[in-house]
Amino acid sequence: MLEQLDRQLFLFLNSLNSPFWDHVMHAISGRLIWAPLYLAILIYLGVKHKRKFIVILLFIILAVTLSDQMSVQLFKNLVQRLRPCHEPSLAGLVHLVNGECGGTFGFVSSHATNSFNVALISLLFIRKRWFMVSMILWASVVGYSRIYLGVHYPGDVICGSILGAVIGWVMYRLYVLIDNKILQYNLFFGSPSTH
Repeated sequence: MLEQLDRQLFLFLNSLNSPFWDHVMHAISGRLIWAPLYLAILIYLGVKHKRKFIVILLFIILAVTLSDQMSVQLFKNLVQRLRPCHEPSLAGLVHLVNGECGGTFGFVSSHATNSFNVALISLLFIRKRWFMVSMILWASVVGYSRIYLGVHYPGDVICGSILGAVIGWVMYRLYVLIDNKILQYNLFFGSPSTH
């Protein structure tokens, strides 16, 4: 039932295409196009958090690594749900851009997992309303681009988004826990700078 609904929703969303949007969605789905955004976030965090930045950076790297590896090793390789562009029953119905289909399996979307992971962990560090809205919108558009390009079902994107957000939240909570422990340690034993 859910799988059938997922397919119908995919076919509807994937059919809303045009040559103009083909170029836009292909660009949005690219990994390197977002490098300036990631760099801007890191620079902002470096300026804002100064001494804590290296620790924050380590947690961000860990979060990104976990989300990327879990989406592939824990989901794609175990669930083995064919991408819509590889699904024989959808042959001839899927709109592909530049003939690019990707790997065989698509559940969950690594793009959605990674973008929602970056969105959530960064907005927890940068608590500004405009930033929160921008990051959620950005991650959602990246997720939608995967459906548009014919390489993921909506369910792949939704579940990937949830997975990425959960990993981002857990890594942020772990950072806060460790940061608090370090603060308590310094208060109890005295900061090295006071000796």
